[in-house]
Amino acid sequence: TYELVSGIGDTDNDEFLAIGNQLLLRSIPDYESQSSYSIRLKSTDSNSNSYEEEITLSVNDVNEEPTNITLDTYIINEDITATTAVANLSTDDEDASETQTYSLVSGEGDIDNDLFSINESQLLINDSADYEKKSAYSIRLKVTDSGDLSYEEPIDLTVIDVNEAPTAIKLSQSNFNENISTASILSTLTSSDEDTNDTHSYSLVSGDGDTDNSLFNIVDSNLKIKSPPDY
Repeated sequence: TYELVSGIGDTDNDEFLAIGNQLLLRSIPDYESQSSYSIRLKSTDSNSNSYEEEITLSVNDVNEEPTNITLDTYIINEDITATTAVANLSTDDEDASETQTYSLVSGEGDIDNDLFSINESQLLINDSADYEKKSAYSIRLKVTDSGDLSYEEPIDLTVIDVNEAPTAIKLSQSNFNENISTASILSTLTSSDEDTNDTHSYSLVSGDGDTDNSLFNIVDSNLKIKSPPDY
C-alpha cells in the first residue's frame, strides 16, 4: 500500500492523492506557475514493513493558446494621416517566450476590416478618419502563436471629434445699391465648417484684398458700410 507521509521532501503532498497504486493530482498543473513538485511517499508491504522516499515530479511545458488581444488605445483622432499606426497590439499568453502574429479576419464584428491593415504588431488606418462621416469602427482581430494556436476577438474603435477650421465665408449678397444709409447691413455672413455645432465670429483683417477694409465694419455676423456708397 502507498501513502503520502510527512518528512523530508513533503512540500507538495497536499497537491496529491495516493489511491491504491495510483498517484493523483488534485488540480490542473500550470508550468508557468509551478514547474516541479516535491512529495514524500511511503510503501508498506503485507508484513507491515515500510519504506519512504522523497520524489520530485517535473511538469512539461505545453504550448497554450493566447487568451486576449489588447490595444494600447481604442481611440482615433479624426484627420489622422492615412496609413498611420493608430494602436499597438499585445496579447495575453501563458507562454511568456511565445511570439505572436496578428491579422484581420472575417467573423463577428468585421464590418470595417477593409479600412485597416496590420504591420507586425501595429494597427494602421488606410485612410484619414473623419468624425463627421464615421464616428466609430468595428474590426475583428486574430492572434496566432508560433505553435499555430490562435484567438480571435471583435474590437470597437472610437473616433474623437477634433475641431476643424472653417473652410469658406459666405455672404448673403455681394452687391448693394449706392446711396444706402450709413451703417446699413450689406450682407449677413455665414461659414462652411465640418463642425456643424460650431459658432463663428467675424472680423476684418489685413492681407490680400484688404484695400477697402477701412470703409466697412462688422457687427455680430453683419457686414456694414460706414458711409453711403457712391457708384
